[in-house]
Amino acid sequence: MSHPMPVILEKWKAAFDGHRPDAMAELFTEDALFLGFLPEPASGREAVRAYYAAVPPGRTAEARILHTYTLGETVAGGFAAVSFRADGVEGEDEIPVNLSLVLVRDGDAWRIRQYHVSRIVEH
Repeated sequence: MSHPMPVILEKWKAAFDGHRPDAMAELFTEDALFLGFLPEPASGREAVRAYYAAVPPGRTAEARILHTYTLGETVAGGFAAVSFRADGVEGEDEIPVNLSLVLVRDGDAWRIRQYHVSRIVEH
C-alpha cells in the first residue's frame, strides 16, 4: 500500500488554494475532529465547510510532509510543515504551522478523521 498522505495533502492544497469549501469538506469523514486556528475544536463536515468558507479568497498553502505512519490497512497519518500565505494582501505575513492528520480508509477513498494545526512561533 502506498501511503495516502501525499494524495490527501495534494487534494487539500487544491481545495484550499481554490477556495472550495465544499471540496475541502469532502476530504473529511462525517465525524471528523478538526482544530484549525479557532480556539475550540469542531466536529463534522459541516463545521469544516464553514471554517474554510470563512477563509478569505487569495490565501494559499504550501505543505511538506515530515513524517508518516500506518496502522494496518485502514488507518494512516503523519505530520506536515505548512505555510499559509496571503499573496497580495498588505499586512498579512506567512503563517507557518505544523499539521497533524489521522486518515482512515472509507471504502476505496481515504479521508481525514482528525486534523490539528499548531502555529509555529519563533522566539
